[in-house]
Amino acid sequence: MNPAPDGARSRFTALLDRHPALFTAVAVASAFGAYTAMYAFRKPFSAATFSGQSVGGYDLKGLLVVAQILGYTLSKFLGIKVVSEAGAGRRIALIGGLIALAFAPLALLPVVPTWARVLCLFINGLPLGMIWGLVFGFLEGRRVTEFLGLGMSVSFIFASGWTKSVGVFLMQKGGVAENWMPAATGLVFVPLLAACLAGLALLPPPNAEDVATRSRRDPMSAEARRRFLRENFLILVFLIVPYVLLTVFRDLRDTFMADVLKELGHPPDPAFFARVETWVGIGVLAALAGLWFIRDHWKALGVYHVLIALGSILVGGSTLAFSKGMIGPSAWMILTGLGGYLGYVPFNSILFDRFLAATRKVATASFLIQIADSLGYLASASLYLQRTFSKTKPAWTRLTLDCGLGLAVLVPVFLAVSWWWLGRERSRSHTGAKPD
Repeated sequence: MNPAPDGARSRFTALLDRHPALFTAVAVASAFGAYTAMYAFRKPFSAATFSGQSVGGYDLKGLLVVAQILGYTLSKFLGIKVVSEAGAGRRIALIGGLIALAFAPLALLPVVPTWARVLCLFINGLPLGMIWGLVFGFLEGRRVTEFLGLGMSVSFIFASGWTKSVGVFLMQKGGVAENWMPAATGLVFVPLLAACLAGLALLPPPNAEDVATRSRRDPMSAEARRRFLRENFLILVFLIVPYVLLTVFRDLRDTFMADVLKELGHPPDPAFFARVETWVGIGVLAALAGLWFIRDHWKALGVYHVLIALGSILVGGSTLAFSKGMIGPSAWMILTGLGGYLGYVPFNSILFDRFLAATRKVATASFLIQIADSLGYLASASLYLQRTFSKTKPAWTRLTLDCGLGLAVLVPVFLAVSWWWLGRERSRSHTGAKPD
């Protein structure tokens, strides 16, 4: 629960509690802006190509990506404990401190030897993997979590393009050197971060009606986490494997979009990333916004299963169309982004919250998201490590094509099994039968 504020802050918090529409606007704007600002400290370096630079015979950009994702993956695993145990009173200080820690190695990037830049990106990724769960902790367990989570989730669609476009603009129009660009982009977004953290700090805790509708969400102890995982292992496998596959594809497309376009002979202009991801974000918002009105949690879970499967099929279909020359690179990027995020966004915001609300299981959505993220980024890191250090290195375009086609087959299969298992569990809960 949020600590009771005093003075003007107390009055504004009480105002938000009395006016749901105002609360929703402040919560969405603050969460969206805070996570967008975090992206400015993580993603802009990927808009640079670091052409011709290497360490030990290995391409520098590939090493930077691997180093950051290894740090980010480790952060996700550390966050299982940190995020699940953090109450609202600690979250603001944790978010600000972790992002400040991530900025320090970016500031060192231009002045250290080339090999040390790899270490800088590892340290940069190390704090950032906990930010999502910490921010989402302010939103979960509310009647409007569906809408709040969607508003926050589209931040990483828009933010990826916006922050990379700012980075490209700083290099091409502002004369900022490639190695200085990641730190400079982060500084541009500091005022937004500060304002949005202030907004999150003003949010009131879930009220009694929220708790009745969505179940109570308290910090989880180590024993509570172990018990939940032990009792729900199989259904978590069926749910998390599709998310792992979506994470790998999404991260591959997001991180190496500039490299894929370069391989295809279409180097991006400064506005390309923002333009593509803005269309993707609008499409995902249009597809998911209406689901907030589904009050039955089980129906909502079923709809999310269908949408995630359809998104994966869209990725595969557009990838096949591109490989056959039926669509161009820009259309391919938009359609794979739309399909990939149509699957990825629900996992990161609303599917696990609905899962807990439907089953009335005792846990927090941010805890489940943190676990899924940990395994997803571990898979991404493994893929990048294998490609970076293997003797045969498939082109980024070929790798993206193969992953997109695989996604269209595997994700629907796992989701079908997941929905069957959930239906089985629901039937047993209605009849009072005990699980096997």
